[in-house]
Amino acid sequence: MSTKSEIKQLAPWFHNIHLPDGSSTAPDHFLGDFPKFKWDKIKNSIPEDLEGWKVLDIGCNAGFYSIELAKRGAEVLAIDLDEHYLTQAQWTAQQFGLDDKIRFQQMQVYDLAHIEEEFDLVWFMGVFYHLRYPMLAMDIVSQKVKKLMVFQTLSLPGQDEMSIPEDVEFHKREIMQETAWPKMAFIENKLAGDPTNWWAPNHQGILSMLRSCGLKVTAMPEDETYVAEKDPELYTSVNTWNYSEYLAAVGKDWKEEVDKKTRKG
Repeated sequence: MSTKSEIKQLAPWFHNIHLPDGSSTAPDHFLGDFPKFKWDKIKNSIPEDLEGWKVLDIGCNAGFYSIELAKRGAEVLAIDLDEHYLTQAQWTAQQFGLDDKIRFQQMQVYDLAHIEEEFDLVWFMGVFYHLRYPMLAMDIVSQKVKKLMVFQTLSLPGQDEMSIPEDVEFHKREIMQETAWPKMAFIENKLAGDPTNWWAPNHQGILSMLRSCGLKVTAMPEDETYVAEKDPELYTSVNTWNYSEYLAAVGKDWKEEVDKKTRKG
C-alpha cells in the first residue's frame, strides 16, 4: 500500500505532518500548516540537543511534537486518550524510523499521578482547557517536571499582569475584581462548537498557577504559550498544608502519608 493510501486510511488527521517521502498527512488543514507554524515559533526556546533527556508529551495527537523532540535525541513518552490519534502517531513514528525513541500509551492526564517516572521536559499543549479538573491536572503534571515545561492553553484575551499580595484582607476583596487578577472563565456549554472546552484562564492566572506549582515562566515564544522552569524556591502542593487533599484527590492513602511525616517529625 502506498503512503498516500495509508494516510487516507488513517484519516481524519488533526496534525499536518510532513513525511520523509514528501507527502503530508493534512495538507488542506483549516488552520494552515498546523502544528508546524507553532513549532517554528517555539523550537528555539528549548535546547537543540535533547540527548539523554526524558520527555513527556501530553495529548500527543498524531505525534508531531513527539517526533520533533525525538529528532533532537530525546526519549519520549507520548500519551493520549484517543486510540485513533495513537494509531496515527505510531504509524508516523515508524515513517521517520523513530519508533524506538517514542513510547505511546493510552492514558488520561490524571493517570500520571500513579506512575513513578519524572521527565526533564514536559510538553503540555492544547490539553488544559479541555480538562474538567484543571488545577488537579496541573498539580499532577508539575510534579513530573525535572527541568522544563512547555505549556499552552486557550486563554482570555490580553496580557495584563499584577503583583499578587501575600494575603488579601477579608474586607478588601475588591482587589479580586481587577482586570489582571488571576482567574479562569468557566464555559458552561460550548466554545467554537466544542463541549470539551471548559476553561479559559487569563494571562496572570496562568503565571500564578504555574508559580503555585513550582514553575517560573522564562519565555513566551508564542501567544498563549509559556516556557517554564522548575524553581526549587517556590512552594507547591507537595510541601504545603494541602498535600493530604492532593493525595485524596488522586486516590492515594493520605492518612498513611501523614502518619509517615508525623513519625519522621
